[in-house]
Amino acid sequence: MNKLTHLDEKDRPAMVDVSVKPPMFRVAKAEGFIKLAPETVGLINGNQIKKGNVLITAELAGIQAAKKTSDLIPLCHPLLLSGVQVETTLLDDGVQVFSEVKCTGQTGVEMEALTAVSVALLTIYDMCKAVDKEMKLGGIRLVEKTKAVLPRANLKQEI
Repeated sequence: MNKLTHLDEKDRPAMVDVSVKPPMFRVAKAEGFIKLAPETVGLINGNQIKKGNVLITAELAGIQAAKKTSDLIPLCHPLLLSGVQVETTLLDDGVQVFSEVKCTGQTGVEMEALTAVSVALLTIYDMCKAVDKEMKLGGIRLVEKTKAVLPRANLKQEI
């Protein structure tokens, strides 16, 4: 079995040192789902939840969460994110949440994408808990992660 990367030689928690890794363009995509009662779906669809627009609020919460991931998860590197998209889709039986997070850096953005989805789902739960006691969160998963070498900058300068 491989050694866990977040443990030092004494098996103590340690942030992974990425200082020697070259910056790369990184993208991570995640998704999740919250199962809702049909009545709750109707209330969301009609924008009749008393706390406000559930889908827009959840998307905003997910974006904010992605930006704060390193504050929430121990040993997670703070990253300068270049893009965060959170999309909610109202279905007959609940809400599907999808996130895509991008950055140029030395470590991936999987945790940011997963955090965005998780907090968006929790926001939906919070906004609907007064009308739906049977909600179920699930299916939170990383869909895809990619990294690509950055194109070299044109180093010629005009004089």
